[in-house]
Amino acid sequence: MTVTQAANTATGEPGKGRWIGDWRPDDPAFWEGTGKKTARRNLVFSILAEHLGFTLWTVWSIVAVKLGAYKFSTDQLFWIVSLPNLVGSALRIPYTFAPARFGGRNWTVVSALLLLVPAVLLAVAVNDPGTPYWAFLAIAATAGLGGGNFASSMANITYFYPQSRQGAALGLNAAGGNIGVSSVQLLMPLVIGGFGLAAAGLFWVPFILLAAAGAYFFMNNLTSAKAEPREMVKAAGRAQTWIMALLYIGTFGSFIGYSTAFPLLIKSQFAEHASMVSLAFLGPLIGSVIRPAGGWLSDRLGGAAVTFWNFAAMIGAVLLVWQAMSAHNFALFFVAFMLLIGTAGVGNGSTYRMIPAIFRAKAVAGVEPGTPEFEEALRTGKRDASAAIGFISAIGAFGGFFINRGFGSSIAATGGAGAALAAFAAFYALCFAVTWFCYMRTLGAKAAPSLAAARV
Repeated sequence: MTVTQAANTATGEPGKGRWIGDWRPDDPAFWEGTGKKTARRNLVFSILAEHLGFTLWTVWSIVAVKLGAYKFSTDQLFWIVSLPNLVGSALRIPYTFAPARFGGRNWTVVSALLLLVPAVLLAVAVNDPGTPYWAFLAIAATAGLGGGNFASSMANITYFYPQSRQGAALGLNAAGGNIGVSSVQLLMPLVIGGFGLAAAGLFWVPFILLAAAGAYFFMNNLTSAKAEPREMVKAAGRAQTWIMALLYIGTFGSFIGYSTAFPLLIKSQFAEHASMVSLAFLGPLIGSVIRPAGGWLSDRLGGAAVTFWNFAAMIGAVLLVWQAMSAHNFALFFVAFMLLIGTAGVGNGSTYRMIPAIFRAKAVAGVEPGTPEFEEALRTGKRDASAAIGFISAIGAFGGFFINRGFGSSIAATGGAGAALAAFAAFYALCFAVTWFCYMRTLGAKAAPSLAAARV
């Protein structure tokens, strides 16, 4: 069925029909009468599918720790952990447009069922002691399919909610996905210990089928959903998009990178404490739960101020991790790593809050409030921010790949993670300086413009 046909056959009543032709979430009467219930139902099943996407995306962070029988080097294992991050980041751009192109319900069903590929192939790989390393790399790469789910899920939910309620809905959607990293690291050591390594993939199959069935029977497609690839191309040409992509590498990229690297770091650098891998889930749990605090603080203090000081805290946390590893102090290492992932979570919330504020400030600069031109500028700012967010979230996710490769390369070259940690601290120092220069600096603002006055 095409979108045109769907619009002709849609009943116009939310919940009755797979395609909805009449969807007006910003109309208060429509929203309270029928829209809210339908949007909430779609959000619930979107969160379920996205949560599973994150679990399959990061399942190799635990499986890699259990591959001792294959005699892979630590660097090779970090390659296995890092490839899903690389593929998932790249898939975020096309996945952003999928709900509008194919329908949110339809794409949620398809993207959920695609998770069967990495789940089943994982079980096949670990069931054969002769599986070559290249096959592990290829199969781990398919887990990147789960990484793309975040982009399509967030884009889809945006269409369902009125502008005034999108923040809360998207926050719940994002948190539900991010917690998937924690749930996989909590459950998989228990599942593998009880049923074997293949169960790390097969365990998720019934849940994937349940999520696909839930989306099929209870979600809807919207004919009003519009994909704007040209707007994203325009966004990619704006300096603010790339500045925020850099900062998002430092926040969300750090969250996903440290979360997936943590179990393997424990196993490789503190082998005598390998049993503590079962507590690795606490890192991503803290980072996910604390993410809304970054947004909350940003609403009160300004996103740039929170991001600025948070990068300073991340530098301190990295130095603490380095000190703990140098002294081979596992207790300090564990606490410092919790702090590092936690600050990444705060920054995740604050940088995400900055994006719409930046594009709004740029759009309304010099325009008189209360005029038709101002209202049009506000709409332009929202459109530009929406296009930029998809691009920024994709680029930022590549940080997960860089962090895992940084650890792997450092350990292979020097025997320890010190070189990687030094590089990460230097990168956060760069982000600290860029945040100040672009969004907090008042000195020399006439010569080099800054958005400090807008308190983004």
